[in-house]
Amino acid sequence: MRRTRRHGLLLLPWFLLPCLAHAGVVVTVDGVDETLKNAVVAGVELSQYAKRDATAAQIRRLYDNAPDQVQAALRPYGYYEATATGDIKQVGNDWQVSLHVVPGTPVTVKTVNVGLDKEAAKLQPIARAMRGVNGLKDKTLNDGQYDAARDAVSGALTATGFLDAKLVTHRVEVNRAEHSATVELAWETGKRYRYGTIHFENSQFRDGFLDRYVPFKSGDYFSQNQLLDLQQALNGADYFAVVNVMPDTDNAKDGTIDIKVELAPAKRTIYTGGPFFGTDTGAGLRGGIEKRWVNDRGHKWKNELVVAQRLKTISTLYQIPMPGPNQRSFNFGANYRDANTVTSKSRTIQLVANETRLWHGWTRTIGINVLSGTFTVGKRGGEGDNALGLDHGQSTLLYPELTLSRKKGDNPTFVRSGWSLTLTARSTAGDLLSDARFSELMGDAKWIQSFWGRNRLILRGTAGKIWTDDFSALPPQLRFFAGGDRSVRGYDFESIGPKNSYGRVIGGENLLVGSTEVEHYFTRNWGMAAFVDAGNAFAGTDYKPLVGTGLGVRWLSPVGMIRADLAVPVGNKESHGIHLHVVIGPDL
Repeated sequence: MRRTRRHGLLLLPWFLLPCLAHAGVVVTVDGVDETLKNAVVAGVELSQYAKRDATAAQIRRLYDNAPDQVQAALRPYGYYEATATGDIKQVGNDWQVSLHVVPGTPVTVKTVNVGLDKEAAKLQPIARAMRGVNGLKDKTLNDGQYDAARDAVSGALTATGFLDAKLVTHRVEVNRAEHSATVELAWETGKRYRYGTIHFENSQFRDGFLDRYVPFKSGDYFSQNQLLDLQQALNGADYFAVVNVMPDTDNAKDGTIDIKVELAPAKRTIYTGGPFFGTDTGAGLRGGIEKRWVNDRGHKWKNELVVAQRLKTISTLYQIPMPGPNQRSFNFGANYRDANTVTSKSRTIQLVANETRLWHGWTRTIGINVLSGTFTVGKRGGEGDNALGLDHGQSTLLYPELTLSRKKGDNPTFVRSGWSLTLTARSTAGDLLSDARFSELMGDAKWIQSFWGRNRLILRGTAGKIWTDDFSALPPQLRFFAGGDRSVRGYDFESIGPKNSYGRVIGGENLLVGSTEVEHYFTRNWGMAAFVDAGNAFAGTDYKPLVGTGLGVRWLSPVGMIRADLAVPVGNKESHGIHLHVVIGPDL
């Protein structure tokens, strides 16, 4: 067989080769699928001379070696009888080498024998890894798959506390005549380790505070996943610049292992600020001061000031974290808001007290709100504050609020596959400290999916419903409007909704908005979008959706995704012109 294969190569007219072959040896392979083709190209030494000079003698030697190199390249994939013939020709200063490969009958794994402690094999991570080893049976022998399956079991043993586990047998016997193989694997697991003590080094908090972040206790069986959970929890707390969670393997004894957590405190006070622009708010300045920890109990305090053309706010939020599996915290805040949209003006003070925690995979917030202030609704279409049709109001409302939110994305910076969902319910508690009774439900959803390479489909929807005995007592932020950057583009912010008898937009008791958007990216950071938005705020069942459509530019900048859209109303005789919408922020 070998002589025949070599003759197919050696009987070529070598006298046609020049004394020196310049850069440009191109190797093509046929007779095998793409995976094996790539393996052959990588394994044949001729491929290394695509941009290197070589003499005729060198090419002759490399060409002679090609059949053996093809066989060696395919052996890890279970093909032990591969043969290759070929031809070579010169085109200008380049050389074209064609290899015709016959892979032969592959070797199939007929038997898999595994030796492992029965109690260890019952543990889920180890059992899952064992399924990978047993899954080799009746498949073509593949060195890479074998190595991965074997190493997965070793890794699972270590991850579940068998720190002294050893692979004592690892053998693959190949019977070429029968095209079969037998896999032999065996481990000595040794003792399963338990946690000893946990040492926090360089912590700025009182003793015992960080213990509440630990998802295990002394005496539990060791688990690498739990150590990863601890590291992620400490990083997520935003107290530390460095978090290293390390098992003290050097001092492990008697089946116990201590855990050392090396910490370096982050910068305690953060100052933020700078100019910003949003078409809903106009140009403005933002500044903030955040205390990552106020005291040795880990309390946090955040303050922010926003001064923009159509929005001015000052807010403070004090947080009391209660570390644990549910990431619970108590939050107390106050917010002064002076808003001036095309349809309303309002000045309100809001006091908030709530509890936030993880709940069955959701972030759940339950709290109480007090909202008080003055407002004017119905500016659209009027001539100054004294024009007929303006609704002036002043109210105080006390209401509990429940919010459930959840999101999932494959990348926080640029989501290729992900979704988010937020559900909010609020209602006054009778007439207690409230000028009106109301109940409100609202849902907001977004779905993102990439397709055909550099394209994304984005679907968005918002729906809401209010029940009240006095709609006129509700301030604008508790009414429903449509229009704006995150609603129906092509219309001003909160410019769409039910009108009073003077034709002025005053907001509605119902909301239904949807959007479809397609993005295409020309480079990693730059792309364009086409979109259609539709929806309206309405009273009763009088739903007449307004439509906006347009094109936009997308830039994945160092500070996050920047979206700039140009949109126009569709089929609306009362609204015309092009609207610019700019949004800076994450996808979800």
